[in-house]
Amino acid sequence: MTLEENTKIKPIDPLDSAARTLDAEIAGLEKLKSTLSKDFEKAVEMLAGVGGRIIVSGMGKSGHIGRKIAATLASTGTPAQFVHPGEASHGDLGMITAQDVVIGLSWSGETPELGNLLSYVKRFKIPLIGMTSNVDSALGVAADVCLTLPKAEEACPYGLAPTTSTTMQLAMGDALAVALLQRRGFTNMDFKSFHPGGKLGSGLMILNDIMVKSDMLPLCEDSMQMSEALMIMTGKGFGCLGVINLEGDLIGVITDGDLRRHMGTDLLDKTAADIMTKDPKTVVDTMLAAEALAMMNDNKIQSLFICEESKPIGFIHLHDLLRAGVG
Repeated sequence: MTLEENTKIKPIDPLDSAARTLDAEIAGLEKLKSTLSKDFEKAVEMLAGVGGRIIVSGMGKSGHIGRKIAATLASTGTPAQFVHPGEASHGDLGMITAQDVVIGLSWSGETPELGNLLSYVKRFKIPLIGMTSNVDSALGVAADVCLTLPKAEEACPYGLAPTTSTTMQLAMGDALAVALLQRRGFTNMDFKSFHPGGKLGSGLMILNDIMVKSDMLPLCEDSMQMSEALMIMTGKGFGCLGVINLEGDLIGVITDGDLRRHMGTDLLDKTAADIMTKDPKTVVDTMLAAEALAMMNDNKIQSLFICEESKPIGFIHLHDLLRAGVG
């Protein structure tokens, strides 16, 4: 066979190729899962106890994965920064302090560009977590904790392009980030602080951020004549009216549907208590806006009162949620 024949690209079925790639990477992740050890627990404890930041470093494809790991850590409440090993040798080592912990990524563990970084962390006794497939490598030996990645077949048919290997690095980084956020009791409200923008930010919005408050609330007393109550309901423009008792507790609501059901010549002579629907559904101001939207959809309603110990403190309409980008 000539060199030209040997290197000629043969037609492939893209779906078969994709399936083989995913199978190879799934097999790598299964191997990774089966080889988790006490070293992972040690790494989590080391990261949880850091007084400064987590510094992530790696070269080439490992560097790209390292940037993502640093970003995931930072977005889940753990201060983190990526330092390029090449730049580290030209002054960026000054970004790393004795209060930090370093995570070094290298599949072989022998990446030359990591050499000065390894010397630096050993010199200043900075804790080092290695992520490599070779525990006996320069990185594996220098590390205080080595997260050893299992040997696995790359999805690349020539075994050259990092595919399965980088998938395992990424998954190990995610595992560290999730274990850390759970270890620290990181909540969805903490998550909201780091993700105020985009679809994720709107999904983490709470009702207190967007609800109608104070004198804008559509409220009337239960003894009020409907002739007056309708003026308030129309003036507020929400198509809904909350009914409170003398103590200020929300005891009912009046909607357009309630008005239609009680339509008659004597409607204006009745009181709000006569027309209202009793025991309306209410929520608290710390509820996620997305949860409130789901509640409205499930109960086929368009608005909710937000209460604190039965006292209405806010009001939210379906349109408010949609305008805020929820849903």
